[in-house]
Amino acid sequence: MPVDERSTLSRIAADAEVSTSTVSKVLNGRTGVSDATRARVEALLHRHGYQRRGLRDTAPLIELVFVRYTTAWAPEIQLGVQQLARARGLGVVVTEGGNRSSPGPEWLDGVVQRNPLGVILVSSGISSPQERQLHARGIPYVLVDPAGDPAPGVPAVGSANWNGGMLATRHLLALGHRRIAVIGGPSRLMCSRARLAGYRSALDEAGIAVDEQLIVEGDFERDSGLQLATRLLDRLDRPTAIFACNDLMALGVYEAARLAGLSIPDDLSVVGYDDLNVAGWLGPPLTTVRQPLKEMGQQATQIILDVDLAERTPRVDLATDLIVRSSTAEPATAVDRTQPAAPRSDSSIVTEIGSPAPSPSSAS
Repeated sequence: MPVDERSTLSRIAADAEVSTSTVSKVLNGRTGVSDATRARVEALLHRHGYQRRGLRDTAPLIELVFVRYTTAWAPEIQLGVQQLARARGLGVVVTEGGNRSSPGPEWLDGVVQRNPLGVILVSSGISSPQERQLHARGIPYVLVDPAGDPAPGVPAVGSANWNGGMLATRHLLALGHRRIAVIGGPSRLMCSRARLAGYRSALDEAGIAVDEQLIVEGDFERDSGLQLATRLLDRLDRPTAIFACNDLMALGVYEAARLAGLSIPDDLSVVGYDDLNVAGWLGPPLTTVRQPLKEMGQQATQIILDVDLAERTPRVDLATDLIVRSSTAEPATAVDRTQPAAPRSDSSIVTEIGSPAPSPSSAS
């Protein structure tokens, strides 16, 4: 340990009225320290601006933290992380806990004890105390699909959610749909707000007024898709198309259409979001926006392996594509031709099934 680092730890020990070995225990997540002493030492580490320098004696691991591993797309992100980690001879530890604001405190204790090469936090944020603890120990981290807008300089990997919402809505407009409902995700989440903003922008671009009654908020689960789609389809002026902001809610829309005696796509067009494996297995196969989940995991891992990359491009959003399958078609009812036609944009990326999908690109 460099002299200045050792002297800083000595000052912290003196201020905390504990031994340097106790400070070392806190730094390395070892037991034998009371909660009160641990909190006091952590506060002093932050106050002194301590950061472990030089080469850490790290374990050959990457810590992958999910708020909920049961989400259908979690294995895709894990696959991306594992593929790149395996190529570098690293293992992956998967943990779960906390909420969309930040992972739970029990997770951080394990991370400190394992001392991994870096941490990838999925669909979460990170609290200031947790950030300070990782910083003090020199453990790099990156957020994937963060719940909110990360603070400046915090490395994060996401996808082009606004563009995805735009692509889905443009596709339905181009088919002639004008009454397009959207089942969004929780409004507290940045990805939900961005997809809905893309939907609104596409309607505005086409000169079509947004009908607020056709916008409902779900929770990214199948049951909310079923309940909300049932409500929409019970309307006398029901929509001819529904854009569900994830594939699980689109599954609920399929069930609601079946219960209402409606055929997809003859009576109702449906677009999802994510392009989970199940999207291609549905009858009819689901038109959906592909979110590059595996590539997001790979990009996050690359940032952990190349810390300088995070300094050059702290925020990376990978491209989204529209995958056109059989769940969308022209509306069965006559289209109001007095409405302006939907513009077709050369920037829209549309992949027909049977043709190769374009490779996602990244943009800072």
